[in-house]
Amino acid sequence: MDAGRSLGIIGLGLVGRAFAERARRMGWRVTGFDPSPVATGVARAAGVEIRSDAAAVADGCGTVLVAVFDGPQLVRVADALLRARRRPRLVLSCVTSDAATAESVGRRLEAAAISFVDMPLSGSSQQIAAGEALAMAGAGDHAWSVARSVVAALAPRHVRVGAAGAGARAKLATNLVLGLNRAALAEGLAFAEALGLGGATFLDLLRRSPAYSRAVDVAGPRMLTGAFTPVSRIAQHRKDVALILDAAAGAGLELTLERGHAALLDAAIAAGDGDLDNAAIIRIIRGRKPSSATEPDPCPPSTSRRRKAASKRSRRKRPARSRKPTGRSRG
Repeated sequence: MDAGRSLGIIGLGLVGRAFAERARRMGWRVTGFDPSPVATGVARAAGVEIRSDAAAVADGCGTVLVAVFDGPQLVRVADALLRARRRPRLVLSCVTSDAATAESVGRRLEAAAISFVDMPLSGSSQQIAAGEALAMAGAGDHAWSVARSVVAALAPRHVRVGAAGAGARAKLATNLVLGLNRAALAEGLAFAEALGLGGATFLDLLRRSPAYSRAVDVAGPRMLTGAFTPVSRIAQHRKDVALILDAAAGAGLELTLERGHAALLDAAIAAGDGDLDNAAIIRIIRGRKPSSATEPDPCPPSTSRRRKAASKRSRRKRPARSRKPTGRSRG
């Protein structure tokens, strides 16, 4: 079956199933593999033909889409594809990884005559299924000529940002802004509620103000209603934040806001919210109470030092008091 009408998916979590749904709506045959029995069961019920392993998926499909959790898993999938009896013609990686891993996998697959596109996406699983997520594609010229029509069908909103590895870099930079937008919205909404403003009224104000971002429409209603069934998970985003901070450190850049965001995500995961939707970050913010360590000092150190110095000068200027006789002997 030709690559344009068949799709193999390795990794049947939220992203993999969203692509399976989209491909099946277009009339494509979809096969897949995931080591999780739960993910496999959900995908099978949605019409995906399940295979025994990653190599078996490659054996029947010209195009394989990889939607596993991280870079090390992507490397293991590449190993399996290279061992397959019949290798695919094209591999699309939707994995958010470091750029070096994407580049390395791309070189290995291209050396085996497999075109590779590093294609992480910005958007939820619902947006992926609807063709509304943005794919940031990194591919060489030949690979892009092979992949362009397939990418256009699966992700109509796409931008080629460079060679393999460029997609990973673009995704990390985009995710930094996306995550901070969402965290800022959560903190602003919790603040508005604490001040007695209605949440729905506040979101409407944001839509009319320069503070608006798409997070207001995508995450805002979820934060208001507590609808935290995941379309993207807190734990998954925390993995991305770790990659962002590592990449920044390698570039000699300190990301102060992102470090604070990482601490917030860590608190959410420690509270048991890691598998909830990213909008659930507001639960941690709503539950936090000000501590003495974070309350503003009414007399900051610089002010305190000035007051003490002024007090000493004042004492030095005061006239000495005359001693009155006590009637006691010193002898």
